[in-house]
Amino acid sequence: MSQLYIGLMSGTSLDGLDATLVDFSKNLPKLLDTYSSPYPASLKKRVLKLCTPGDNEIDSLGEIDIELGRWFAECVNKLLQQSKNKNTDIIAIGSHGQTIRHRPGITHPFSLQIGDPNTIAFETGITTIADFRRFDIAAGGQGAPLVPAFHQAVFSSNTEERVILNIGGIANITHLPKTGEKIIGFDTGPGNVLMDAWMQEYYDKGYDEDGAIARGGEIQEELLDSLLSDPFFQQTPPKSTGREHFNMQWLTRHLHKTMAARDILATLCEFTAVSISAAMKTHTENTQVCFICGGGARNTYLLERIQTHLPGIQISTTQELGLDGDWVEATAFAWLAYRRMNGLAGNLPAVTGAQSPVLLGGIYSPLT
Repeated sequence: MSQLYIGLMSGTSLDGLDATLVDFSKNLPKLLDTYSSPYPASLKKRVLKLCTPGDNEIDSLGEIDIELGRWFAECVNKLLQQSKNKNTDIIAIGSHGQTIRHRPGITHPFSLQIGDPNTIAFETGITTIADFRRFDIAAGGQGAPLVPAFHQAVFSSNTEERVILNIGGIANITHLPKTGEKIIGFDTGPGNVLMDAWMQEYYDKGYDEDGAIARGGEIQEELLDSLLSDPFFQQTPPKSTGREHFNMQWLTRHLHKTMAARDILATLCEFTAVSISAAMKTHTENTQVCFICGGGARNTYLLERIQTHLPGIQISTTQELGLDGDWVEATAFAWLAYRRMNGLAGNLPAVTGAQSPVLLGGIYSPLT
């Protein structure tokens, strides 16, 4: 008998919402259908504004929270229509929500995601699981990254040392030892977030397709060294970060002289590649294969630069493991919803720094 869940993911890049329909009748996920919707331009602009301190934030947050919930619900209903399923066929939705603040390093740490789960549950008629990060934070963790637990469940191997590298707005890695030793997972720093912001600012495009513009630029070593001097890269795991730290204002502080726009883009691409490879060299010894997922997996120039810095490691994508990299994170939140509905912990304390495994996510049930 089918055990159907839907996963929703809108990441740091704010490029759109990914929705997956997943069957857990055999415990491990079977991806049945997918739906993706680009971020409405006006909504994206307001969400980006909300990601940094500003005026009248509480009113903006409250309104956008509901608007996102309605958009998320609309995408779920379109996925149901596309897959020819009824809402009564689905056990639960796992919604990551849109992160607008992630502050793991302050006196009272918090992480805030919006996209009202009450609205999603009401407008879809499906039980919705959301707010996945805060119980991990309550238990002393950073609330991120959460996907390494899913990576362990789905991508582990008894025959080879693997790293799963997710390149979204922020990049994170999961080290999967073949011996069953402790899993290591953490954010390595920027993935696409700075490159995409630069493309939007100077090229009026959402991203650098295939890394074509960066490929034509010249890496500026002085700028690269300045970017890599950020204290985040000297921190030891557990660690996580976000747009609050790595953003255009942060980048501007490192630009001390005039450079060509494509040279800066090439340097930002190299920055992502070097920070990822340095993290792997330091913390994931004996890795044989690195499987990449997320939007960065489509940037062929970025993948070439990563391979250049990791010559002894085979670079591939999670497609080789049976799950298209575009859908890994949304599927992970369907899996986290499945875990929550079955009373199973969703975090890995060794990754997040939590004191113990905990149930992740609040349950929001629709009217019946």
